[in-house]
Amino acid sequence: MAELTLIANERKTIRKSDNKKLRREGRIPGVLYGRGIEPVSFDVAENSLRPVVFTSEAHLVNLKIGDKEPVTCVLKDIQFDPITDKVVHFDLLSVLQDQEIEVEVPVLLIGNSIGVKNGGVIDQIIHKLSIKCLAKELPEHLEVNIEDLNVGNSIHVSDVSFKNVEILNSPEAVIVAIVGKKAEVEPVEGETEPTQPEVIAKGKAASEEE
Repeated sequence: MAELTLIANERKTIRKSDNKKLRREGRIPGVLYGRGIEPVSFDVAENSLRPVVFTSEAHLVNLKIGDKEPVTCVLKDIQFDPITDKVVHFDLLSVLQDQEIEVEVPVLLIGNSIGVKNGGVIDQIIHKLSIKCLAKELPEHLEVNIEDLNVGNSIHVSDVSFKNVEILNSPEAVIVAIVGKKAEVEPVEGETEPTQPEVIAKGKAASEEE
């Protein structure tokens, strides 16, 4: 389990105009929620947030607001600008190490599929699985072995299990499949391409005009 540290400034006043100013200055507003605590507004440097958001692994986050004691959190929600795809706001949820949490964890495919060797293509449908586990046992990712997967085969949620983790997705959901390449349509022997119909010009024939 990997942990990251975020250094934050607490925000006493919250206005939309302040949020815009923060983003221009390269800082992103956020809110800390948690059981038994009042929500706390804060902001962090945009660059420091990248390892938390743009990653292929799940992390616990140690949030340090000002001179307060660090708080262990998980990323609960994030909002992106629809045009630039930049982060504009995010929420963190405080957790205890022995507390059960529900989070999404990336799926990592491992092994060289037999189906790919036979000309198939990997079609990964689920890239993150929703799980429940203790915070201290949060995995960075969930490995799914596809070595024995041939063309036409698939792996469902019901086919996998992980130590100390409960999967919340539907058991029937497909995680990954090996599909065949689309065959090019070839003309059947003996068939010819359809000829274009003869276009007859409107009006009188030349012999009638003479």
